[in-house]
Amino acid sequence: MTYRDAVAAGLAQEMARDASVVLIGEDVGAAGGVFKATVGLLDKFGPTRVRDTPISEQAILGAAMGAAMTGLRPVAELMFADFLSVGHDLVVNQIAKARYMTNGQITLPLVVRFGNGGGLRFGAQHSQSVEGWLMAVPGLKVVVPSTPADVIGLMAAAVRDDDPVMFLEEKALYSTSEEVPDGEHVDELGTARIRRSGSDVTIVALGTMVHRALGAAEQLAATGTDCEVIDLRSLVPLDVSSVAASVNKTGRLFTVEENPRLCGWGAEVASIIAEECFYDLDSPIRRITAPHIPLPAADSLEDATIPSVDRIVESVRRGLG
Repeated sequence: MTYRDAVAAGLAQEMARDASVVLIGEDVGAAGGVFKATVGLLDKFGPTRVRDTPISEQAILGAAMGAAMTGLRPVAELMFADFLSVGHDLVVNQIAKARYMTNGQITLPLVVRFGNGGGLRFGAQHSQSVEGWLMAVPGLKVVVPSTPADVIGLMAAAVRDDDPVMFLEEKALYSTSEEVPDGEHVDELGTARIRRSGSDVTIVALGTMVHRALGAAEQLAATGTDCEVIDLRSLVPLDVSSVAASVNKTGRLFTVEENPRLCGWGAEVASIIAEECFYDLDSPIRRITAPHIPLPAADSLEDATIPSVDRIVESVRRGLG
């Protein structure tokens, strides 16, 4: 199953299970989504539960918030992660805070999903990795699946959660595929996954960068460096225990982040590990990130900006001396 088909499969699983789950967004119905990630849902569930909206992120988010407050479990699509900025007030000042400000009298069981990240030459306004924006907002849960199976399982967990969940789908992964077992998939938010066990170095990554970290780990293994690769899968909740346990074993931590360096999620992970595991560390924590610039559209410049397998390999070797 491809990553994009897994989005539709995850939504279909939850919509079939619970009649209160509805999908709204631009072109999510007849067109099957701009990334073709909602194909077939309109035919299965009809226009009452799969609704195309006007080109207005504020309208989409406002409708989703109202629906969640009154008993539905809406899933809202915003197409590109960059468009989240148009409705940022609704997300940050309304959706994230309503449950807290009403002392739990109002819950907001909604999911906002969108295509995140670069790699497809869409330029600075359609290629941003926004996980850092969202991680900083109290009241939001932030999920970034890296595999089709995780898309389905984490989508189920997100839809069933009573808090607002920001579900970041990696655009560069939509066409990737893997075997996905039949049957219902329900995962757990806030649990990291060890994608490769190792004893010398811990590499923590997210989304598309998980696959590049695994590629780098294979190259490093050929020269005698055994890397453990951890897929965080969600930033809020953050599975600190899995990272700490790995660092306790390896003594070295590298983070691989597609987001710009300044205030990226790896800085928070590094801060926690430095505080909690200082005496386990054998060398400084190192962050491998994009520079603090808008993402270029030119092929060669975009490739130079986003961490690559070669850059990860070089950074780990340099960190090891």
